[in-house]
Amino acid sequence: MSKTQVERVELDQLTCWRIRAQHSELLVAQQGAQILSYQQDGQPPLIWLSPDAAYRRGQSVRGGVPICWPWFGDLRRNPQAVQAHYQLDEAPAHGLVRNLDWQLLSIAEEEDGVRLRFAFDARERPLPGWPRDACVHFEIGLGDDLQLRLETENRSDHPLVLSQALHTYFAVSDVRQVEVQGLQSCRYIDTLQDWRELRQEGAVGFTGETDRIYRDTAARLSIIDPTWQRRIHLDARGSRSAVLWNPWIDKAKRLSQFPDDAWQNMLCIETANLLEDVVQLQARQRHSLELRLSSESLS
Repeated sequence: MSKTQVERVELDQLTCWRIRAQHSELLVAQQGAQILSYQQDGQPPLIWLSPDAAYRRGQSVRGGVPICWPWFGDLRRNPQAVQAHYQLDEAPAHGLVRNLDWQLLSIAEEEDGVRLRFAFDARERPLPGWPRDACVHFEIGLGDDLQLRLETENRSDHPLVLSQALHTYFAVSDVRQVEVQGLQSCRYIDTLQDWRELRQEGAVGFTGETDRIYRDTAARLSIIDPTWQRRIHLDARGSRSAVLWNPWIDKAKRLSQFPDDAWQNMLCIETANLLEDVVQLQARQRHSLELRLSSESLS
C-alpha cells in the first residue's frame, strides 16, 4: 500500500484536510463535511471544483460534493411530510447542514486506504426551526475508488421524514460530448418544463440547460466521456432517485463562484432520496445512502 499522507490546511476561512492514499488525492472541508476535490494520479479530476470557489464560513463552496440534508432543493417542492418538520418562514435551499461545521470523528488508515468519519448531531447542536432529535454521519473511504456513506439516525420517539442528496459535481471534458447511461426508460420530472413528467429514451445527452429529477433509478449510472476516454461509474445503495443538472450558458452567468464558461466542464449527478423516494424513519430507525465512485478507461 502506498503511504497515506494527511495534512490539515486552512483555505481562507475554512479548515480542510488534504489526504493522499492509493495513488489518489482528496480534499475535504470541515464545513458541511464537503468533499471539495478528488483526483487519481495521472488522470483528470473526477470531482469538479470551481476555479472561482470561495472558502467562506457560512457559504457552501461551488463544486465538490455538498451534502443536502434534511431536505433537498426548495423545501416548498418537497412532500408535505418533509415540510412539516420545519417551523420557520424562510427555508434555505438544500437543507440546514451545508454551511455548518461537522465534527470530525476520525481519520483512520486501513489496509486498502484511509477512512474519514464526520457527524452532525442535532441534539448537541439544535438546528433553528427544525426541532428534531437526529444524528447524521458521513463516512468517506479513499482507496482504489471513492466510497461515500450518509447515515441518518432518528433518535426520537416520533417518525422522521426527510429528503437528501449527495450533490456531486463531476469533471468532464465537454458536457456536450458526454452521455449518461443507466437511466433508459426511467420516469423523470423536467423542472424546466413546468415540472412535467416524461420518460427517458436511450442514453442522456446534453444540448441545453438541464434540471431533471429521475425516479426509480438503477443501482449503477455511468458517465461516458469519449474525449478523456473515461467511464465514471456511480454505484448507489439506499437511493431510487437522482438529479441531473447543468446550468448551460445563460444561467451560468448568474451563478456565484462560477466562471461564465465553466458549464462546459462540469455535470452534476445528485444521488438522492426525493419525492416518493423520501426517507421515512420510525422511532430509533436508521437509513444509509451509499455511493461508490470509480472510473475506467474506454480503450
